[in-house]
Amino acid sequence: MKTANLMTTLLATVAMTTTAFAADLRIGLQEDPDALDTDQARTFVGRIVFESLCDKLVNITPELDFVPELATSWDWSDDGRTLTMQLREDATFHDGTPFDAAAVVANIERSKTLTESRRKSELTSVDTVVATGPFEVTFNLATPDATLIAQLSDRAGMMISPTAAAEKGLELANSPVCSGPYQFVERIQQDRIVLEKFADYYDADNYSFDRLIFLPIPDTTVRLANLRSGDLDMLERLAPSDAASVRADDSLQFAAATSLGYQGITVNVNNGPRSETTFGQDKRVRQALSLAIDRNVINEVVFEGVYAAGNQPFPPTSPWYNQSFPVQDRDVDAAKALLAEAGLPDGIAIEIQAPNNPVQLQLMQVVQAMATEAGIDISITATEFATMLQQQAAGNYDASQVGWSGRTDPDGNIHSFATCEGGLNDSKFCSEEVNTLLNEARLSTDPADRKAKYDAAIAILNEEMPIVYLYHQTWLWAMSDKVEGFTAYPDGMIRLSGVTME
Repeated sequence: MKTANLMTTLLATVAMTTTAFAADLRIGLQEDPDALDTDQARTFVGRIVFESLCDKLVNITPELDFVPELATSWDWSDDGRTLTMQLREDATFHDGTPFDAAAVVANIERSKTLTESRRKSELTSVDTVVATGPFEVTFNLATPDATLIAQLSDRAGMMISPTAAAEKGLELANSPVCSGPYQFVERIQQDRIVLEKFADYYDADNYSFDRLIFLPIPDTTVRLANLRSGDLDMLERLAPSDAASVRADDSLQFAAATSLGYQGITVNVNNGPRSETTFGQDKRVRQALSLAIDRNVINEVVFEGVYAAGNQPFPPTSPWYNQSFPVQDRDVDAAKALLAEAGLPDGIAIEIQAPNNPVQLQLMQVVQAMATEAGIDISITATEFATMLQQQAAGNYDASQVGWSGRTDPDGNIHSFATCEGGLNDSKFCSEEVNTLLNEARLSTDPADRKAKYDAAIAILNEEMPIVYLYHQTWLWAMSDKVEGFTAYPDGMIRLSGVTME
């Protein structure tokens, strides 16, 4: 009898231990996110957290098709000025506030009117949004907008609790309340973000983890070591140099997807006093830096050849790429000639801030060595990523090595960065011609017409170079071999529906 009782106790203990082990998913992030408020946020890594925390009106498939999430269906009017969405009737926010048409109206109005909102430029076409039924919402547009569904599949379409937004104001960023499969528990800056499963989620059965623990670990070597030791279950943005060793490790899995975005150097050309440098004010100096860089060598040396050289917001494989401006070969003599033409025959010194992770710092060291040969002396300032973005927004920088994760519609890679009032235009570059072209591209549903306008805008940006584009990355993940059901998406997000762990 005692033996039987002991065996029962041991089996119960093993079962509880196994359940506890499998209940948490620990994800290593390359950076710590910025504000966890969908209107204030701007980081790629923040979107990874939001994917589990905040449902959107629209989601995407791995093939980049738009599919329902909080909106169950949608219809456009014949003139393209009215979008009507039917909404889920079984969703609720984490604080118990019901999700309905009134909640959508409150969210869109907040995104459009909040002083700190970075979603304003994404929703400029929306004149009014009206609850035309308890679970029906109608967007009335001032002009047709071919990008709106794409915007609603990202942060502009993420729904937060109107009750929490009204009560917390900007402090919502410290304790966000959404309607996704996981709800916020705690955040310790630079250490962890913890979410727990939301029991009342309408699709809770497809989410197997009780808690998600996001751990920012900028050092890619340390991040991978933590995965191998079992302290992480998954990591995003595996260093390309580690891809081969992960593939060869039977205890790990590897996944990859081609990115929609880009990496480059954003230059402060009009954002406060720090823009008043020769680098910021003379496009010839920016052109010289671009000519001094061998983008193909960067891909081979830093990224093991798994990324793609680039010089535009869209990769060369994209149908939106302007073929009239192919990636340039390195030309040090031409770079020196441009500096001399700009009155800098002895060269110039510039400061570029970069994220404090080994991969981006190695990238900048290669750029630094190349630029030196042309007479451009680059000093690199390693900065924590969220802090770097704050510095950019405030104009407290000369240039930054920074990128963008990319969007399904081409507008998402260019409009917010290149229009005068763009929510992500930290350069503060402003061209009325570019403004007109990019705003008109939003109005057309004709791909050829939109392509012509993007081509014309890129021709100007290629001349002015507020952003010196460098490459287009491939998203790389590594995870324990116990993780099952993970699908790699081109937007780099971690979607956990159907994902399990032994």
